[in-house]
Amino acid sequence: MLTLLYRSAAIWTALGLASGLYYREFTKANGVSGGTQLAVTHTHALALGTLTLLVLLALTAALDIADRRFRWGVIVWQIGLGLTFGAMLVKGSLQVLERNAADSPALAGIAGLGHITLTGAFILLFLGLGAAVSERNRAVEDRPVAVPSASA
Repeated sequence: MLTLLYRSAAIWTALGLASGLYYREFTKANGVSGGTQLAVTHTHALALGTLTLLVLLALTAALDIADRRFRWGVIVWQIGLGLTFGAMLVKGSLQVLERNAADSPALAGIAGLGHITLTGAFILLFLGLGAAVSERNRAVEDRPVAVPSASA
C-alpha cells in the first residue's frame, strides 16, 4: 500500500507540473491570457493528487492501515481525480481554441461523474481510516498499565 501511494503521488506530481507547463505554453502560443479551465488543472492535480496521497501515505504508515475499504478508497480516488482532471484539461484546451464543444453537456457530465466518484472515495477512505483508528484505540486500551511499586 505504501508503494502504491508513493508512486501515485509521484505520478500526480508529474501530471500537475506538466499541466502547468502545458497551460502556460498552450495559452501563450494561442494568444490567450487566462480565464480558462486550464488555469486550475495544475493546482487540482497537485492538491488533490500529490498532497492528498502524501497525507494518506503518512496516515497509512502511522496507523498501519490494512483495511480493504481504504485501499479501494485510494484506487477510486485516483479514478475520480483522473476523470475530473481529464475533463478539465479537455475543456480548458477547447476554451483556448475557442471551440463551442467546450460547453458540451457531455464534458460537464464526465466532470460530474469524476466528482461523484471522488465522493464515493471519501466514504471508503473514512470507513477504512475509522477502522484503523478503532483498532489502534483497542490496542492502546489493551496494554497493561505499569503500577508503581509500593516499596520505595
